[in-house]
Amino acid sequence: MARQSFRQLCAVLRPLVADGIGFQHKVIGITESSVKSLHTLTPSPVSLSRPLYLALHNVNGQLHLNTGCSRFESTVAATSSGVSASAGGGESETAATEAAVASDVSGAGSSPVSSQSTASTVDIVESDIPTQPAGETYAYQAEVSRLLDLIVHSLYSHKEVFLRELVSNANDALDKLRFLSVTEPHLLGSNTELAIKIRANAEKGVLVITDSGIGMTKDELVKSLGTIAQSGTANFVKALKENKDAGANNLIGRFGVGFYSAFLVSDKVAVSTRSPKSDKQYVWEAVADNSSFVVREETDPDYIIPRGTSVILYLKNDMKSDFLNMSKITDLVRNYSQFLSFPIYVGQERTRQVEVRDEAGAEEVKEGEAKVKDETGAEEVKEGEAKPAPKTVTEKYYHYDIVNENKPIWLRSPREVMKEEYHAFYKKTYNEHLEPMAYTHFSTEGEVEFKSLIYVPGMAPFGAEEAGRMKNIKLYVKRVFISDDFNGELFPPYLSFMKGVVDSNDLPLNVSRELLQESRIVRLMKKRLTKKCLDLFEAIANSKDPEDYRKFYRNFGKYLKFGCSQEDNPNQKRLANLLRFYSSKHQDEMTSLKQYVADMKPGQKGIYYFSSESVKSARNAPFLEQLYNKDLEVLFMTETLDEVTATHLKYYEGKKFIDVSKETFNLDDDEKQKQLANEYSLLCNWMKKKLGERIAKVQVSKRLSTSPCVLVSGKDGWSANMERVMRAQNLGDTPGLREFMWSTRVLEINPSHPVIQDLDEARKSGRPGSKEQVELLLETALMSSGFVPEDPAGFGSKIYELVGAQLARERSNQQA
Repeated sequence: MARQSFRQLCAVLRPLVADGIGFQHKVIGITESSVKSLHTLTPSPVSLSRPLYLALHNVNGQLHLNTGCSRFESTVAATSSGVSASAGGGESETAATEAAVASDVSGAGSSPVSSQSTASTVDIVESDIPTQPAGETYAYQAEVSRLLDLIVHSLYSHKEVFLRELVSNANDALDKLRFLSVTEPHLLGSNTELAIKIRANAEKGVLVITDSGIGMTKDELVKSLGTIAQSGTANFVKALKENKDAGANNLIGRFGVGFYSAFLVSDKVAVSTRSPKSDKQYVWEAVADNSSFVVREETDPDYIIPRGTSVILYLKNDMKSDFLNMSKITDLVRNYSQFLSFPIYVGQERTRQVEVRDEAGAEEVKEGEAKVKDETGAEEVKEGEAKPAPKTVTEKYYHYDIVNENKPIWLRSPREVMKEEYHAFYKKTYNEHLEPMAYTHFSTEGEVEFKSLIYVPGMAPFGAEEAGRMKNIKLYVKRVFISDDFNGELFPPYLSFMKGVVDSNDLPLNVSRELLQESRIVRLMKKRLTKKCLDLFEAIANSKDPEDYRKFYRNFGKYLKFGCSQEDNPNQKRLANLLRFYSSKHQDEMTSLKQYVADMKPGQKGIYYFSSESVKSARNAPFLEQLYNKDLEVLFMTETLDEVTATHLKYYEGKKFIDVSKETFNLDDDEKQKQLANEYSLLCNWMKKKLGERIAKVQVSKRLSTSPCVLVSGKDGWSANMERVMRAQNLGDTPGLREFMWSTRVLEINPSHPVIQDLDEARKSGRPGSKEQVELLLETALMSSGFVPEDPAGFGSKIYELVGAQLARERSNQQA
């Protein structure tokens, strides 16, 4: 016991005595700061490991500060030289104070306490108003204030993940108990329920997460929750915050950071836990932005549990509206933790009316009545006995509903799961009405281990970019939902339409976007997932029913083409095998590139293709006339991405893709063609002079047989189809770019056609109107080649004039 001079406490005792006589118990101070004030009055130190309280108790006429806990005696010496300046500053002042105290006590009927008394008993105790017993204060092994700041601002992008982390910890505690109970059955005891329960107290602003798991002893509590970082140095926090080490995020999960996410939403966190190896229940308490925590014995009956752990969150004011709403808590549990192996219950606070017997308020029944039993054993009220009236009180209770009834179907063996179960899981998980087109269920082992269940949806997303926004792939770590917000980290963008789940045991729970981008594990997972998807597509393509793949390609063919347009895609060849196109020989059913190559003519130079808006417009295009004459097959690129896909593929099985609408296309380079070019070179130069800079040049065509002329694109120019695509883009119509593309076009003429021969005669004779004829030929070639005329209205006027002139000639001929 520590002895103190009574006179050094007079400054504290006097107002208490003056106001407190007549009370059995009065608290002087209930905060730690009050104890610090007391500490300034006493020369010897006072322990600040827990708040201390001073209480007045008048016993047997003497003044005591006592509630029956710790105590010390003070010897009062009249001539003591140790006078505290805070207590009065001098002996005369102290003596006067002591006398005043003595007189106050004497006047109240107590025995006087004079300055000559030999001793007085004074107790410094905890008040019995707070029920918590004394606790021990510990310092964290790391700078918790800075680390908590790191948690709030860096590790977690959404505050709601605290619930995922705490529920995951609870699940781990249950798993550990289940494992240990196999060899130590006594750990379970009579309480065999293994579950997690979540409830809230709106009045107190408290959210409680309780599990019946292994719990912790006092030493385990201090060790587990007091260690945030192994080093405990500022360098650790600085390195993690600046993310200098590429593997720094791998430390997450080994230092209790997941538990400390509770401070994202809480001002104060308490962990009340009881281990089956201990006969006492202990509480760990910590306040945000503090460098220490307190461990004490649990005495609050609301949190007494036979075994397990309760995490008690004292929510911040701005968090109460969200996380005291049990409907939102239910949604979060279903989102993040619905596939955990132990049941999770969410409690809703309700009230009910309960009858209690109020003996004091019993009513007198009729005089002479008493209770007796009739022949059946029922009581009857007889004269002479009073019957207590029933009393109804309102009682609050919690009604618990299980929220994770869904089972992780992907953890089962594929041989044990029926097709109907796969479809039901898909519909429920993604809120779909259509059944999936196909699915694959697999697990991988080796460098990386994970399980996955991937679906091909029943139909494509409505919008062009809808698939990328739908968050179709759900990543789980040990059945705990981590994220569904990916941008090519797990699946390449061209597989964004796929839906499913991926569950890995190799990733930490705190998976950040940076970790996904840099992790070797994630790269291996992406590679294997992509391979499995392509295996599934090939299985659909080889299905016995051709309609299966036709349906798949109608919905998702554009995604495969998008994948082929990525030149760094290692799976480009496999994707090319899955492509399908209409062709000049397959105008009703699509053909594959593999089939096209197999049907190629001997000596054919490459894979010929032509881009157009439809099969009908493509098959009548003048570009294909010579190809038809030679019975060569031409692929029709009728979709927006078709031409882009061919441009990026460049080759398929050693055969080059050749655009028949480009200037570089050439079927034969024989002497006859050279002779025609020399013979009509003057006509070509004359036409180019008439048209000016609107075209690059005029030349004799190698591809026409029935049409008079055609307008082809330059080597690096846009085709007609690509020009339409670029015009439709927000940034495609760059000023000056369209004019440049026009200037690369080449007008090709067919010298065997009557129109060209007549135009050559007009050139030679100098017939008037020849310029108008050349311009009309150019604009007609624009239309027949798929381009848009520069002046559609002017072109229409010329057609009308031409029709009118023809009608006038016919009338004159009739009159003649």
